[in-house]
Amino acid sequence: MTALLGLLLLGLLFAGAGPLLLARARWVEREPVLALLVWQCLVVAVLLCCVLSLLLALSAALPAVRQLLFHGAPDGVEAAYGLAGQEGWGRLCAALLALGGVRTALSLAREIRAARAQRGRRHRELADRAPELPAGVGHQPARRERLVVLESVRPEAWSLPGSQSRLVVTTGALSRLTDNELQALLSHERGHVRHRHHWLAQGAEALAAGFPGVGVFSAFRDQVGELVELAADDRAARRHGRMTTAHAMVEINAGRGVFGGCPGEVAPGHLAQAPRRVDRLLAGEPRLPVVSRLQLTLLALAAPGAVLLTALAPGLGALR
Repeated sequence: MTALLGLLLLGLLFAGAGPLLLARARWVEREPVLALLVWQCLVVAVLLCCVLSLLLALSAALPAVRQLLFHGAPDGVEAAYGLAGQEGWGRLCAALLALGGVRTALSLAREIRAARAQRGRRHRELADRAPELPAGVGHQPARRERLVVLESVRPEAWSLPGSQSRLVVTTGALSRLTDNELQALLSHERGHVRHRHHWLAQGAEALAAGFPGVGVFSAFRDQVGELVELAADDRAARRHGRMTTAHAMVEINAGRGVFGGCPGEVAPGHLAQAPRRVDRLLAGEPRLPVVSRLQLTLLALAAPGAVLLTALAPGLGALR
């Protein structure tokens, strides 16, 4: 049972210490893409701990599973894991871990179904407001990603991901933004679509719902929403400049109470981050040195590697 206990303790360590360390890290806002990678490696490490613990727990609870798992293994490997005679603890651990896995699978299915329904509804609404020309009429863009202009005095822009992705901008935004600011805004939305940020958000939401009360998954969900915006901001700033991107963000959020200029309207959740994102763009802090980025990447990748090493350690020790 040493490997099973080690995996459970390692999962608790990653789930407890990982979010705290990332919350205190000062480099996160300077490197949002790297921060997303670190978060994903941390979550993968915790999930690996759960999956491998479930496998070992089932092997302890059910001799048939243990026989299948260690089929063809050299002599001494199965005994090194100490699973025989631990049916009681095995059943308890397997039941708890399986419950979390089922809840996560159901949550992920609900998230995917709800996201598809919402995208379908928004695509239908968009088609009603801005119908496409019939085939063979006018110019048909070859790219799957299309720009749609809606008539509205309110400056807005958003993206609709999917196989037929759309970048949507209103006439209010066109009249308010300069050409460079408009391009910066579209580059931001294009970053969300091309980097599949909606997949990341759906997975984070499913994990938080599947493991309620587990801090690492709820923190991952909260951080993903912020970091994908920072990553998209950086994408736009690299192509069109920080000042242009910041000014476009100010203009597009004018009249929403985001910057305190409209007392009659209160900014909702994600819009409340806009002032800090603008300040970040204007500050223009440099990226981390390449060596530091490489070290953080290797450290992040080491987390799943440590989990695999913990799971394999008894078997490798028996082979020596």
